[in-house]
Amino acid sequence: MMSLQRNLAVLLLLLNASFFLHSYVLIHAASTSPPVTLPRIIFLTALSSDDDYYDDDTETKSSSPDVVVAVKTPVLHQGSQPCQYDPCLENQEPCAHLREETGCLCPGISGADKPPHAPRIQTLLPISEGGDRGKVEVKWCAPSSVVSTYRVVVQGQDGDVLEVGDGLRRSVVGSLEKGTKVCVEALNQAGRSSPSDFSCQRYDPPTSSDHHLLALIIGGGLLLLVIILVSVILWKYKTCRKGKGNSANGLHPSYRAGETL
Repeated sequence: MMSLQRNLAVLLLLLNASFFLHSYVLIHAASTSPPVTLPRIIFLTALSSDDDYYDDDTETKSSSPDVVVAVKTPVLHQGSQPCQYDPCLENQEPCAHLREETGCLCPGISGADKPPHAPRIQTLLPISEGGDRGKVEVKWCAPSSVVSTYRVVVQGQDGDVLEVGDGLRRSVVGSLEKGTKVCVEALNQAGRSSPSDFSCQRYDPPTSSDHHLLALIIGGGLLLLVIILVSVILWKYKTCRKGKGNSANGLHPSYRAGETL
């Protein structure tokens, strides 16, 4: 019995010694081993102007390095400018050639597989000098289309249609009466343009300065003639009244002082 109690006491003592030894080893290992650190995580805000990051270890906020973003800026070259092309001038270099040479921009045009748009008449003016004196000159501007030929049509002269090349912008027709309708058509292999308000115009001859001068001369002459006629009538009227007065005075007898009938 005493031997059993002694064995239990020794066993408890060993257990206590083992517990204290294990605790000592853990405490010593914790004090001597390096601290375990977690990897640092950086959060970046891509769209913010203030790029910040957070450190999980320190829980502090600090500024991050500036991030430079390359942005492409469009550069304007000569090719972005419109071509020096006037659709109202004759015998110009085609805009397509100018585009190939300089890289400029041409106005949009319809292709040769579509009927062209209508041209625009600029003027209908009479010619006062040279061999075409008395005729009418027609000027127009080209449409935004591929054109092979222009045709000038005069109302009432269907059989006398004028055709000119695509590089020209003028034509001469015969003498026209006031109010005559003139149209310019554009043609290509796909067809011809339809008449419009700006491709047709009625001839309205301008009043020249010679006509104004002639009207002033005629008006001045008529006024002078009226003044002369009025002056002559007044002079004759006064002459007649004077003659009648003298005749009336001659019918009455005249008396002298001291004389009796």
